[in-house]
Amino acid sequence: MAKVFNIGDIVEMKKTHPCGSKEWKIIRMGADIKIKCCGCSRIIMLERSKFEKDMKKVIKTGEELENNK
Repeated sequence: MAKVFNIGDIVEMKKTHPCGSKEWKIIRMGADIKIKCCGCSRIIMLERSKFEKDMKKVIKTGEELENNK
């Protein structure tokens, strides 16, 4: 089963970032996925296959975040 995620979603990764956060926001999608740390705002780019392997779950969708504003 493929994992479903979209731009703007907040996802939890398997490994903790050095700043202590496990939450990342998806800011670009394509062959590579660009994510931004919700703790320290560091931006990294991962290959889609590595991202899908390392992602645990979607915490909040971009749509939910827009509705809460």
